[in-house]
Amino acid sequence: MTSANLLVRVGDDRGVAVVTLDSPHNRNALSARLVSELYEALAAAAEDDAVRAVLLTHTGGTFCAGADLSEAVSGGATAGPLGLAGLLRTIVELPKPVVAAVSGHVRAGGLGLLAACDVSAAGPGSSFAFTEARLGLAPAVISMPVLARMDARAAARYYLTGERFDAAEAARTGLVTLAGDPAEVLAPVLDGIRRASPQGLAESKRLTTADVLRAFDRDTKDLAELSARLFASAEAREGMTAFLERRDPAWAR
Repeated sequence: MTSANLLVRVGDDRGVAVVTLDSPHNRNALSARLVSELYEALAAAAEDDAVRAVLLTHTGGTFCAGADLSEAVSGGATAGPLGLAGLLRTIVELPKPVVAAVSGHVRAGGLGLLAACDVSAAGPGSSFAFTEARLGLAPAVISMPVLARMDARAAARYYLTGERFDAAEAARTGLVTLAGDPAEVLAPVLDGIRRASPQGLAESKRLTTADVLRAFDRDTKDLAELSARLFASAEAREGMTAFLERRDPAWAR
């Protein structure tokens, strides 16, 4: 595959691997190919002694739209929940900090990607929504990092309603770390990381992610099975089809 065809691009900024989701045609949805390329980028960063941290960012107006519904409707996503769980766990377990810079919209599974990161910043034009319930689904696998980070009352509201909320609310509820222009608010974060030792970073991250990893150990199998069952259901097929056809699903009132 040529570099021009890649959906995930990798650059370097003074020891920070800049990993860019570059699939704007489908709003950086978590297609099988994008997930595979992201795995490769993270593995390469983990093995490179010159890399101190990973900065996860995006092209286009959407950081990540969640599952690729075109794959899901065709049946391609029913084997995906374990793959998504593995990707999120890889981010949490990476022995180097993963920092997210969001300047666009984040939906559904994309929120799991964001919650798995150690530090995140969202710009003023960002918006967030757990849209799964409106599609006949549930935020199953992504709950492992999300519920460990986010205020429980806020999570209940936004899981159940699918409402959109902005960067300030995302920061208030703990879903993201900072609200503001990512280039500005993340500058001191990345500077601090560059001043830290690799060993110090790895062991400090291990302390902050212990509870999240316990959730993965305990819940991955059950939540992946729940997600696969929901994706395969007639109700979810109606919800996803309605979304792709830009109409209300049959149950909408």
